[in-house]
Amino acid sequence: MTNENSKYKEAGVNIDEQDKAISRIKKIVASTFTSNVLTGIGSFGTLFQIPEGYTNPVLVSSCDGVGTKLKVAFMTGIHDTVGEDLVNHCVNDIFVQGAKPLYFLDYIATGKLKAGVIEDIVSGLARGCKNNEMSLIGGEMAEMPGFYSEGEYDIAGFITGIVEKDKVITGENIKPGDLILGFKSTGLHTNGYSLARKIIFEDLKLKVDDYVEDLGCTVGEELLKVHKSYYPILKEAVEEGIVNGMAHITGGGFLDNIPRVLPDNCDAIIKKDRVPVLPVFNFLVENGNVSKKEAYRVFNMGIGMVCIVSPENIEKFYSLVKEEVFEIGVIESGFKKVVLI
Repeated sequence: MTNENSKYKEAGVNIDEQDKAISRIKKIVASTFTSNVLTGIGSFGTLFQIPEGYTNPVLVSSCDGVGTKLKVAFMTGIHDTVGEDLVNHCVNDIFVQGAKPLYFLDYIATGKLKAGVIEDIVSGLARGCKNNEMSLIGGEMAEMPGFYSEGEYDIAGFITGIVEKDKVITGENIKPGDLILGFKSTGLHTNGYSLARKIIFEDLKLKVDDYVEDLGCTVGEELLKVHKSYYPILKEAVEEGIVNGMAHITGGGFLDNIPRVLPDNCDAIIKKDRVPVLPVFNFLVENGNVSKKEAYRVFNMGIGMVCIVSPENIEKFYSLVKEEVFEIGVIESGFKKVVLI
């Protein structure tokens, strides 16, 4: 080791540990590559060719993080699920516009880099990428001593997908009479954790290893349930062009996310008794004294994805979807808002 590297290590940055981490994740990352990835790991930039078969392709990009769900990973020492959370969240965000995922990049920053933790995070990223038929083509590991607390890190993801220009889902075809169809979430996904953590850890004084009968599992197991990707179960229906609009129910819940796809002259009427509310949300609402209106704005309440479909296409939609569908509402004339009834 050079003297310069020793001094750098004394300052808190361990290049050797970074090299160790890279060597441990190379095969994991390469396992996600498709034939469209033209460069290997280690290039300054990764080359990715547009897949064949597109006439007028549009690239769709997005970026996001996992938020304070990471605090639960730190508390449990489980780091191989948050990467999958990140990928699936980003996939859903571009999928609502009809995009097929192409590739993903990640950013991991920490105070002190630990190769094993990085390997766990990247294994989750790779699993998410493979399940969504895309490549993990690059990323950045930043060791920033003094910036993050001991044992903590942050992650962010950057995704690019593709869709034919004439098949972009904009919501402009939504009209009164269309049905609002919901698909179950696995739990909190990656939103509402600041409130959930306050209720669970501060108000109720629970620990991550505490078993909660209402949840049927420990606190940690519930809070680390992986954010679901809806791409595998809905891609056929989307490719058929029979979905008028889609909304990923993330931060802002029903009240802020569904209006993002509504035309100015339409309201979304949501029937609360049709929503398959998961036990974790009842637990949080009751123990946190959260109003129903706030709950539907903070949490997904058991629905992670919403599709809006015309009645004439509903039978075909059902035939193409391999998962239970919940008819949770209808589109009516209005002013681009959500009405809970």
